[in-house]
Amino acid sequence: MRGFNLVHSTAAAAGAAVLISFSAVGCSGGSSSGEGLTGTVVIDGSSTVTPIMEAISEEMMLENPNANIAMGTSGTGGGFKKFIAGETDITMASRPIKDSENEKLIAGEIDFVEIPCAFDGLTVVINPDNDWATNLTVAELNKIWEPGSTVQNWNQVREGFPDMPLSLYGPGTDSGTFDYFTEVINGEGGASRSDYSASEDDNVLVQGVAGQKGALGYFGFAYYEENKGKLAAVAIDGGSGPVLPTMDTIKSGEYSPLSRPLFIYVRVDKADANPTVAAVVDFLLGDGSELVDEVGYVSIPQNFLDMIQVHFDERVSGSRFSGHTEGKTFEEILSS
Repeated sequence: MRGFNLVHSTAAAAGAAVLISFSAVGCSGGSSSGEGLTGTVVIDGSSTVTPIMEAISEEMMLENPNANIAMGTSGTGGGFKKFIAGETDITMASRPIKDSENEKLIAGEIDFVEIPCAFDGLTVVINPDNDWATNLTVAELNKIWEPGSTVQNWNQVREGFPDMPLSLYGPGTDSGTFDYFTEVINGEGGASRSDYSASEDDNVLVQGVAGQKGALGYFGFAYYEENKGKLAAVAIDGGSGPVLPTMDTIKSGEYSPLSRPLFIYVRVDKADANPTVAAVVDFLLGDGSELVDEVGYVSIPQNFLDMIQVHFDERVSGSRFSGHTEGKTFEEILSS
């Protein structure tokens, strides 16, 4: 995984928590056997990470029907608010924890373990009838999305593009995907034009782009994979030529600068008090890692999963990925 450089990120979604019955099967590397689990695990946060954790819970449901998981999607920022308040056991995040969030946990004497769970390629999408914007540079994306942008037509993006209105779709401001995209494209997390169609539901963004020839949007790779027939991905030129997001280009870091890690954060007090919380993490890092590829993300190599499992088993608290990680490889950050 050398060459995978880190920048910050996030994702979104809103909705009521849904109680899902589940069970742990084949948990490896941890102390939980996966048999006879009971109680409830409460998970909330990023909609981008939700497909992974839903797949984990559904697979675990087969053998422990007396255990439950309450699954919500409040977005990365909303998830951290609940996590800090003690309302959840695990929070999902499409960016590393912010310093401001970390400081609140420290002030509350709350220990947590940061678990990278997958790699994602934030995907810029267009309507499949759009045959001109098959590739865009980072500078062109900045021109479109920067605060105060007056770009309203495709012919303002690049000479030769048609005279056609440009309709924009993207995640809301509580989304980790929004934070990540604005940081790497506009140079500052949260810095974006506001006159676009925003939604915490990625499926709404899919429908918006699919319904207009001149539309453009962005969200996680898994949602693009799920909707390939309705959308086309844009190859992004980060300075070394246009690159399409694929499992291979995301894993290698070639799809730059929009490749990113995804996370869950686990409260140590909850994991110690409830064996079912620990079982969820053990399964995610063990046999459940195979589900990551199945739902459209890129799994973390086994040698790194082993390192992460040790961090969890030893309850190593704090974040390695927040702060100054630019230019460092995934391995260097994990080993710090």
